[in-house]
Amino acid sequence: MEFPQYRRLSNHKSFYRIDSNERFVEIQVIGTRCFSHDVQAKQYPEILRIQEMLKYQIDGLEESSEEEFTNYLMRSFNV
Repeated sequence: MEFPQYRRLSNHKSFYRIDSNERFVEIQVIGTRCFSHDVQAKQYPEILRIQEMLKYQIDGLEESSEEEFTNYLMRSFNV
């Protein structure tokens, strides 16, 4: 599988850039603000979550794009 992979929740409240099997960046949209979180998976539940995201095994998870992710990432810096 090639990285990065991009995902989002269908309600457009969370966007993900999956950089590897052990790392992802999440952007959460709360109201008009966006917050980014860099997650380095070190424990099994975090690693499992990444695998579920890659396989679309989370309800409401959809494919996204680099452009969409980057737009929301820039908004997170304007908090």
